[in-house]
Amino acid sequence: MSQYKIVTYVPVENADAVREAIANAGAGKSEKYSHASFSSRGVGRFKPLLGAHPAIGKIGKLEEVEEEKIEVTCDGGVLNKVLSAIRRAHPYEEPAIDAWEVKV
Repeated sequence: MSQYKIVTYVPVENADAVREAIANAGAGKSEKYSHASFSSRGVGRFKPLLGAHPAIGKIGKLEEVEEEKIEVTCDGGVLNKVLSAIRRAHPYEEPAIDAWEVKV
């Protein structure tokens, strides 16, 4: 079965909830382990445009947020379930999510 790497960026205060949702959807799992992920911190920047409903910030104002980059792997069979779980648990209306197939 294909393996995928998934990366998302989330405000630090929401990172535990998003990691838990990712794990509960089946990512970060191997034969003998579950909830495996890697996180690093940085600053996310964005400017909400007219029509946006930002969880953080104001329309037309550049915002900076301390975020965690969460990286996990998953089997292709649960990829869509994991992506949906991230979107449900994430506070942003348009979360940044990257997913690509990896060779292991």
